[in-house]
Amino acid sequence: MHTFELRRATQIIVREHQQLTLVVDGMLNFVQLLESGKHAPGTGIGRAMLYYIREYPEKIHHPKEDRHLFAHLQERTDTLDDVIDELRRQHVDGETHVHDLERAFARYEMAGRPALADLRQQVQAYATFYVTHRQLEEELVLPAAIHYLTMEDWLDIDAAFGANRDPMGGVKAEEDLDRLYSMIANTIPSADE
Repeated sequence: MHTFELRRATQIIVREHQQLTLVVDGMLNFVQLLESGKHAPGTGIGRAMLYYIREYPEKIHHPKEDRHLFAHLQERTDTLDDVIDELRRQHVDGETHVHDLERAFARYEMAGRPALADLRQQVQAYATFYVTHRQLEEELVLPAAIHYLTMEDWLDIDAAFGANRDPMGGVKAEEDLDRLYSMIANTIPSADE
């Protein structure tokens, strides 16, 4: 067990990373099934996966990392400034990747097989991007956070990650996204089936 797994917020961050990894792997499997001609679920599951990626990491997870985890870490040390700057750039770039995924998926829905190569390329690009992003956070940032952050810092970070609320409506968004995640996890096709 990593030391960072002892903190509530880091447990939540790692769990959210694992969930997103499963969704991204599901998208890769979905596209592989489309290419192989095997029976793939309807495009609704693809849309659900895209929605999850847009809503959870882009609108809830990443903003909390920026405002709480990264901000506190930069208050305590400058040793990770370059890494945190890169992660913040990646958070911005993630939005572009998601837009590219959505556009490629919409083209596939309209054009079918001729648009499949672009969809595969966009899904693979996002998967590669996400692996790099996750590694930076889990291998560099979270261990450094355990080392440098104070109990006061952790109280703020734990509270932020423990309350994934929709900033527009004050409604608990995490519950709906957890239900969506469960539906995706139970529906995601395996390319081996």
